Amino acid sequence: MKRSMWFCMVFVCLSITGIPSRVFAVSYSVVEEQRDEKVSKGIMKAGDPVCLFQSGTADVRKAIGINDILIVYRENSKHELREIGKIRVRSFSGDDYLKGEVIEGEIQANDIAKRGNVASLVISPADKCK
Repeated sequence: MKRSMWFCMVFVCLSITGIPSRVFAVSYSVVEEQRDEKVSKGIMKAGDPVCLFQSGTADVRKAIGINDILIVYRENSKHELREIGKIRVRSFSGDDYLKGEVIEGEIQANDIAKRGNVASLVISPADKCK
């Protein structure tokens, strides 16, 4: 009887100490202050080249063309998109990438560039486009 009681107490203690590790395993959304700190070196301003990732499907190629203007949005801590700039598409780079130029605002990696129902992800300066 003592042995089973001891086993139960050890099991309960291990379970209690293991719960916090499972709780903190969840990934939280990046808040704007953390995002600014992580990508502060990656800010692109008017005239800077930029690389965008897109799906590479025929629908995207029909919706986005050379010299088109994409509106750039950034998600805030309330998961709302706010307009922060504009990018002009300069060329396609392979099947999945677009090269562009910032024409307005301050763009960072992970911002979203949209034209109509089509969206692309800003990933880096254009010199890193594959």
